[in-house]
Amino acid sequence: MQAFKINESKILKRILNFDSSKGDYQNPSLAKKGTHHNLNQSSQNSRTCFHHHTKKIFVGSWNVGGIQPPKNLDMEDWLEIQNNFPDIYVLGFQEIVPLNAANVLGPQNRRVSRKWNSLIGAALNKRMPTKKGERTAEPQKVYPLKDQEQVCVEGDVGQDFQCIISKQMVGMFVTIWVRCEIYRSIHHLSVSSVGCGIMGFLGNKGSISIRFCLHETSFCFICSHLASGGKEEDRKQRNIDAAEILYRTSFPADPLHDMPEKIMDHE
Repeated sequence: MQAFKINESKILKRILNFDSSKGDYQNPSLAKKGTHHNLNQSSQNSRTCFHHHTKKIFVGSWNVGGIQPPKNLDMEDWLEIQNNFPDIYVLGFQEIVPLNAANVLGPQNRRVSRKWNSLIGAALNKRMPTKKGERTAEPQKVYPLKDQEQVCVEGDVGQDFQCIISKQMVGMFVTIWVRCEIYRSIHHLSVSSVGCGIMGFLGNKGSISIRFCLHETSFCFICSHLASGGKEEDRKQRNIDAAEILYRTSFPADPLHDMPEKIMDHE
């Protein structure tokens, strides 16, 4: 397996120019929250005031080549748990199952994605902060991620990170984890999947895009798996698929809060 990871302190600016579907796991309390968590209006001069927040986001992508994770797989090195303290983890996987006819055309096998989520959750919640600059170690425990809503209570013993959404489309899988203290500041969570594989729409190739707002800032993350090959026609097909993903990805409209509907509309 080969892993590729990005750990940036700032979100990259805009880069390039079907079906929307619900996430496999999505906390329903985050779908349509109001957007006024940190927006105050002065009664004296009617000026709008914003609070500024600094958050660290870890973004990782891993093509695992259809190999299931062993039960004792230690995710700490990839997630850089001992060296960094991100507030949000956005993790995208490709080929978590072999891309054979049974997996592409048959019912979705979510057992493998749940196994990955279990390992991620165990690694992220292995070490709990005690006081500033000090962390205590606990043995890594693997536990199943429940399908129903999980309630995150700030300060819960043994739970530092909460999975807010995970989505699988054939071999692609995206999961997002956030620190419990910022969990309630996330709202308008939505997912859109685009298949552009066999016959131009099956999910062996394509993308999963997830949108959410943190306080007053909108984010959009895209996990894609495009056609392989080093020939000129392969490169052209990847560019065509990328353009198709940008065109077909769409999120629910919310006129009351002016929420972005397309990838390029996000901040």
